[in-house]
Amino acid sequence: MNNFNQQLEKIKTQPGFIAALDQSGGSTPKALQQYGVESDAWKNDEGMYGVVHEMRSRIMTSPSFTGERVIGAILFENTMDRDVAQKTTAEYLWDVKQVVPFLKVDKGLADEENGVQLMKAMPQLEQLLSKAKAKGIFGTKMRSVIKLANEQGINAVVEQQFSVAKQIIAAGLMPIIEPEIDIHSKEKAQAEQMLQKALIAALNELTSDQQVMLKVTLPEVENSYTDCINHDNVVKVVALSGGYDREHANRRLTANKGIIASFSRALSQGLLAQQSDSDFDATINTSIEAIYQASKT
Repeated sequence: MNNFNQQLEKIKTQPGFIAALDQSGGSTPKALQQYGVESDAWKNDEGMYGVVHEMRSRIMTSPSFTGERVIGAILFENTMDRDVAQKTTAEYLWDVKQVVPFLKVDKGLADEENGVQLMKAMPQLEQLLSKAKAKGIFGTKMRSVIKLANEQGINAVVEQQFSVAKQIIAAGLMPIIEPEIDIHSKEKAQAEQMLQKALIAALNELTSDQQVMLKVTLPEVENSYTDCINHDNVVKVVALSGGYDREHANRRLTANKGIIASFSRALSQGLLAQQSDSDFDATINTSIEAIYQASKT
């Protein structure tokens, strides 16, 4: 069985969650600040990416970070292009940790229109997918943001996401479709209803061999994504923490059956560059176990 099929089986069947280690240019300084590293620790973007790679490497090489509880990890392109413990990052994740590697492929968000932010154009996507496949990446992730319950905007988000997802499937990779709904939206519940309807309509148009994953904001109405979870074309539905702290995110996750975590800030909460290795490992072990248990419901 090749790696892709082994990895697909793991994502489909094994309990656990996906670690989101894919902060990119705009969100990296804030992530590093929360980790206890201020912006004077680097001089340029390359220096910043070097510092964040040290943080990610420390997470990935922690004894607690293994494929027993963390079934996947989403990387930023710069992280994919670097090494961890003398292996490429994707090789290290799968060969050493048995963690399935994913890659963030979007290039950020366009300006808000009709209550949503679509993804910016991705003119180099084909080359990126080819590189990812060669490096042993299993799947991809791409993010849009929904701020208002605007049907036209939400339909545009879903249409764009599925259009790109088909391109990713054709390249031999598994797409994670992420139409995030802003947790601060005053129309969050209504937007979720519209999104669910649009997602099911788009899923119903896929052919039997076009499989996708979905990454959603934890909903206001518990178990409202059940039809997506049960859809034949959906491998897995995962949830972002979206700015909720870990305790709140885990509480919401536990209440939604069949959805697993794909947390970023909630995973790294409490981790500090200044911690000893033993304190760092104890902190991340506590985080991983809490998210793992919430993902098992």
